[in-house]
Amino acid sequence: MRSMDDFSGLPFFAHASFASAAAWSPNPNNPPFYSDLPTKDGEPRADVIARWNANAPLAFIDQYIAGLRRYSAISIDVGDQDGLRVDTAKLHDVLDQYRIANSFEQYSGTHTSKVADRFQNHVLPFFSEHLCFDVKCR
Repeated sequence: MRSMDDFSGLPFFAHASFASAAAWSPNPNNPPFYSDLPTKDGEPRADVIARWNANAPLAFIDQYIAGLRRYSAISIDVGDQDGLRVDTAKLHDVLDQYRIANSFEQYSGTHTSKVADRFQNHVLPFFSEHLCFDVKCR
């Protein structure tokens, strides 16, 4: 990966890795993507892996309970064939342990199954019902 042209033909999960790197391990001195990946030349990079682990919701959720309590609603969903299903269920359990109201749904499919349907029939209606941009809502 030496240029944006190399990036364009990659599959979805490679794009997701670069997006994660941009968010969790940015590096302004590492063009052309200005981020660090958890491996380099096939070797694990402990410092980058530690940064990624620190950004895992189960690793940081306890620090943000007060902020999460301020939300009017939290909804979580995951596919029953998604590699994140176990951790997502644990996240739901942690919210329940803190008595933070949340809805949790496990749908049939993988991480990306029926994305358009999920957004149209679940995510957008949820936002429509619970987001408020009026100062009176705050």
